[in-house]
Amino acid sequence: MPPDARLTSAMLVGALRRRVAEAGGFATILVKGDEISGVILVQALDRGQDIGLFERVPNLDGGYALMRCGPATGDDPEALATYIERRRRSDPDLWIVELDVPEAERFAAETIC
Repeated sequence: MPPDARLTSAMLVGALRRRVAEAGGFATILVKGDEISGVILVQALDRGQDIGLFERVPNLDGGYALMRCGPATGDDPEALATYIERRRRSDPDLWIVELDVPEAERFAAETIC
């Protein structure tokens, strides 16, 4: 792949969903964003328990990393809903993907970063 080429957001999300399914987990797209370059948020769960919300962000090496974002785990569920709604209003191209699999953060980091 040429140095300036990159995978689209839709391709990354598709790969993430397949990997999680192959591991026996569940992945669903809660909000479909821009196919090419939408920001990707991952809502991580383990057996239905909230692990956290992570955003794919560029790093200083020219690659990507996952950064925890949003309200702290265990906060009022309304706080998470409010945060997501605010993000969607400011960025309508945003993807939100829910992963319910052990080590969801690791799956996301290995696949989309």
